[in-house]
Amino acid sequence: MITHIQFNGKAKFLDGESRKKIRSILVSHAHTNRYDISSLSYVFVDDQYLLELNQKTLNHDTYTDIITFDLSDQEGIIDGEIYISIDRVKENAKLFDVAFITELMRVVAHGYLHLIGFKDKTSVQKEEMRKQEDYFIKQFEII
Repeated sequence: MITHIQFNGKAKFLDGESRKKIRSILVSHAHTNRYDISSLSYVFVDDQYLLELNQKTLNHDTYTDIITFDLSDQEGIIDGEIYISIDRVKENAKLFDVAFITELMRVVAHGYLHLIGFKDKTSVQKEEMRKQEDYFIKQFEII
């Protein structure tokens, strides 16, 4: 299967090497979990854009750092769009006292993890999601 992972919108902060690392981690993790990535698009936007998308699609009137849309109609195939607010990522990096790229990787991983079935409603689910996000961050630092 041909894998298409794109970085769109306000993504100038991601250099070619960072994009390559992220793609490699995603493809490897997907295969480990018996998924193929058909198409995965990360769209980097500002707070206002994501707020409006949140209002229109989810009827939520709050700022958020990420919204994930699962477009796949086949089991084991990832086809999705992930919208990320760069404003929220920057703000959360300051709030949690981490580097911007660390918080960005957490959010990039978070959206992908939802596409392969991870949830974050309960404390147990949140703990497992955090472990998976931490794995992505460590992989990004290693490569």
